[in-house]
Amino acid sequence: MIASNPDYLPFVDAYVDSISSILRPISLKIHDNPELNFKEYIAHETLVSFLKTRKGWKVTPSAYGIETAFIAVYDSGKKGPVVSYNAEYDALVEIGHACGHNLIAIGSVGAALAAAAAITKFSLPGKIVLFGTPAEEGGGGKIKLLDAGAYSDHKVDISLISHPGPARDAALVRTTAYTQFKVEYFGKEAHAAAAPWNGINALDALITAYNALSVLRQQTMPGDIIQGYITDGGIAPNIIHAYAAGLFVARALTKKRLEVLKKKVERCFEAGAEATGATLKLTPLMGYDDVAPNRVLGRLCRNAFNALGGDILPPELDIIQGATQASSDQGNVSYAMPSLSLGFRIDCEEGNHNPKFTEAARTMQAHVATMRVAKALALTGLEILTDENALTEAKKEFKEMLENEDL
Repeated sequence: MIASNPDYLPFVDAYVDSISSILRPISLKIHDNPELNFKEYIAHETLVSFLKTRKGWKVTPSAYGIETAFIAVYDSGKKGPVVSYNAEYDALVEIGHACGHNLIAIGSVGAALAAAAAITKFSLPGKIVLFGTPAEEGGGGKIKLLDAGAYSDHKVDISLISHPGPARDAALVRTTAYTQFKVEYFGKEAHAAAAPWNGINALDALITAYNALSVLRQQTMPGDIIQGYITDGGIAPNIIHAYAAGLFVARALTKKRLEVLKKKVERCFEAGAEATGATLKLTPLMGYDDVAPNRVLGRLCRNAFNALGGDILPPELDIIQGATQASSDQGNVSYAMPSLSLGFRIDCEEGNHNPKFTEAARTMQAHVATMRVAKALALTGLEILTDENALTEAKKEFKEMLENEDL
């Protein structure tokens, strides 16, 4: 049920169907030319070139000093809400588009174009902003755009995106917050047989910390995850190891809980240094906030998606179904404004980040599913553009979320 205007749904439905055959080759070109963090040159050029052909759109390539980011704006010329869509298009090392970012790209492009067309058709106020956000897979492209002021400069009110997976469709997708960091210990070489007492064993420090983390897991909360591996463990068995290092990740259900877990994890590494006399160095590498779904936007999106033939569960079940232990830089966006990431199913016997999913992201079934997503996201945006109460409710909920988030 589309509350504000029943004419929006048939218009958006027909419009997205009319551009589906145009979006399909774009998806395949991105899929068949997988590119890594901040090197998405083919995807960037393909999307920018296409958007420049669309009437009324102002397109800025290489936006905010990020070579493979772009911003496309459709302005009604009338004061009103600003609805944004995020497009992703980076791939994974060796296995290509095993997270379906080619689908995310055309889902957001299709939604933005449909919403803009409806603005013209129904003489609506407001603005549509499509952000091309590179490097979701560990590079934090959205964070760079946030920090550069891209969203605030465009006075964005809400942010919408989608993500494919093997699970059932869900409007209230939640991800975990995560932090990745490098751990280094510095000790002192000595002959491991003749005079080990003269050395300081950096590897012992790291092993002590690693074992401490294993003990810590007994006292962590559900949703807490600690991962890591040793990258440098010494150079020879008969030398006391003067250097040892590893890469580690901590995840939690929320950014606040992650701060608590992070302190516990850091104490484990400090214990390794204290026990051995080695010097500890911790270097933060990357971190994402959890995706905190806005339930008001979730309600609008669920209504639209199900009106289009989908079957997203009621909110009390949707919030459970939508939980995932993966992480995304869309999480940081969700702490800057009301946000929603619509999860949608594509047929695959394996999950994301698997070569089988790369194959699935290229199928016609996946494309058809993405077109329904584009329609639902467009309709969600139109509700915000035309229903002042909906936007007010979404912003109120967002404010309360920031004030009352549980640990």
